[in-house]
Amino acid sequence: MSSRPGLERVLVLEVARVTEAAAIAAARWRGRGDKEMADKAAVDAMRRELGRVHMKGRVVIGEGEMDEAPMLFIGEELGLQDGPEVDIAVDPLEGTTLCAEAEPNSLAVIAIAERGGLLNAPDMYMNKIAIGPGYPEGIVDIDASPGDNIRALAKAKGVAVGEITVCMLGRPRHKQIIEAVRATGASLRLIRDGDVAGVIWTTDPGETGIDMYLGSGGAPEGVLAAAALRCIGGQMQGRLAPELHSEKERPELIARAKKMGIPDIRRKYTLNEMASDDVIFSATGVTGGSLLDGVHFRGEFAETETVVMRAKTGTVRRIKTTFRDIGTKFAPV
Repeated sequence: MSSRPGLERVLVLEVARVTEAAAIAAARWRGRGDKEMADKAAVDAMRRELGRVHMKGRVVIGEGEMDEAPMLFIGEELGLQDGPEVDIAVDPLEGTTLCAEAEPNSLAVIAIAERGGLLNAPDMYMNKIAIGPGYPEGIVDIDASPGDNIRALAKAKGVAVGEITVCMLGRPRHKQIIEAVRATGASLRLIRDGDVAGVIWTTDPGETGIDMYLGSGGAPEGVLAAAALRCIGGQMQGRLAPELHSEKERPELIARAKKMGIPDIRRKYTLNEMASDDVIFSATGVTGGSLLDGVHFRGEFAETETVVMRAKTGTVRRIKTTFRDIGTKFAPV
């Protein structure tokens, strides 16, 4: 942990307000089949609320072009410019399709860290592996086979391989990994979207049933997930995966990574290399799921559930808030 003083405690509540606003805005588009408008609503609300925070913020992880959505762009300066200097990672609507189709586990997500505390990752694929806290360091490794990692985790946990459950995005690119996991006898839970939540699930397998997260997803989501694990414990490794993009896209993505300070595209990142020093992470449920309840509209009120964590203190807060609807704006009751 850094010897620097860390972030101001008041920012914990401020970042929670940011994800609450984004979640409420996105939830108004829940189930309406328009993921672009749901995402835009979340982006606009998050940008508005970030503009009210006493900080000198800089976006290092922004809205991804892979979603063809409006962006909180990398390098954008946010906040009132009168507080601590922080890096910001955002996913205003994690699981845009989940929200548009009113399926579980859509979230509004943000992480802030001391300046330089978050990996400035390009919007490309990243291979990831993650487990929760309580295991010897290095028990799993992204360079090991799925079978070796599963067997090592089962041994460390003191259970049979068949009692291990792996979470992964259900994508055609994962065909070989899926076959390898199932060949071990372990269980596999495939999810449609939302790999930030998938990684966080590994921190409480007794509640979620998930022991390991494996496979590829967006690099921005990887950094956000690492920020969460930085706060609550666990192990994670990531490696950028340009090979999962088309031959036409690869040169541009590799060049972009170098411009962002990543000369070695094949570098293996540890959790602390993706998120370091003091970090605050907040997520608010848009649709209900295993991690958080979704937004509930009740007459002129809106109710949210948020989890907000801080690395320096190791605190995890679950916040249920009721907002009064005033036109298109919300104020806490």
